[in-house]
Amino acid sequence: MAAANCTRLFLRGAAHGLRLASVRSPLLLSLPLTRTHRLGPSDDELYQRTTVSVMQREELGGAMIYSYSPRGFNINGNSVIGPCALLPPAILQWNVGNYKDITVESLALFYMLEPRIEVLVLGTGGRVERIDPNILKFMNKKGIAVEVQDTPNACATFNFLSSERRIAAAALIPPPPSRSLE
Repeated sequence: MAAANCTRLFLRGAAHGLRLASVRSPLLLSLPLTRTHRLGPSDDELYQRTTVSVMQREELGGAMIYSYSPRGFNINGNSVIGPCALLPPAILQWNVGNYKDITVESLALFYMLEPRIEVLVLGTGGRVERIDPNILKFMNKKGIAVEVQDTPNACATFNFLSSERRIAAAALIPPPPSRSLE
C-alpha cells in the first residue's frame, strides 16, 4: 500500500515538479518492488516487530573435562573413577582396563547413538598407543572420525571440540602414575 502511494505521488509530480512517467505507463506499474533502505518504525506496514521467548536455556559449551589423574577424571565438577565414556550430557563408566581391551564391541555405544557423533576422541593413557586398524576402518565406515591420542591431549582436544559445539564424544583411559617427580 505504501508503494502504491509513492507511485501515485511520483506520477502526479513532486513539490519540485519532478515527474517520472506518465500516468498510464505500464512499465512503472509492472516493476517489482524492492527495498533499498533499512526498515524503521516510520515504515508503517512494512515494519513489524518480533519477539523471541527462550523456553529452555542451553548450557554454555556442554561437557568440560577439568582435570585428570591416575585415578580418574573431573568432568563438570563430577569425579569419575577409572576409564569413562563421555557422551554429552552423559558420563558413563567404560569397561576397559587398557588400550588392548579396545574392540569394536567396546566402542559399540559410540556408533549406536542418535544423533550420530562426528568425532570420537580416544585417550589411550599416558602415551599414544596403536589401535587395531580394523577397528578404525569400522568406525570410519560408520561415519565417525576417531582421534587416537594420549589422555592429556585427548582431554584438551575434547574440550576444544565441545567449546565449538561439535557433536563429539570421548573414550578416556586414565594415565598411569607419573614417575618423574619421585
